[in-house]
Amino acid sequence: MYLDPQKKQEIFGKYGQSNSDTGSVESQVALFSYRIAHLTEHMKQNRKDHTTERSLVKLVGKRRALLNYLKRKDIERYRNLVKALGLRK
Repeated sequence: MYLDPQKKQEIFGKYGQSNSDTGSVESQVALFSYRIAHLTEHMKQNRKDHTTERSLVKLVGKRRALLNYLKRKDIERYRNLVKALGLRK
């Protein structure tokens, strides 16, 4: 399995407020970004896997929605998160 519980706790600890902080926007966006990177690599090798492609597009949409929410609510947290994850160039 590509994402074990220890890796999840590491992501939540780094971007959330604690290892068990699964609900904050930052931790959810970080987890989605990790999954998106994994699925992108999978799609490079399996171009005809339409189910995974659909899942990838849905994940990107979910991440975009959370980022839009965070941008509306607290622009500084949004900027810090984007910088930490390297989402913008």
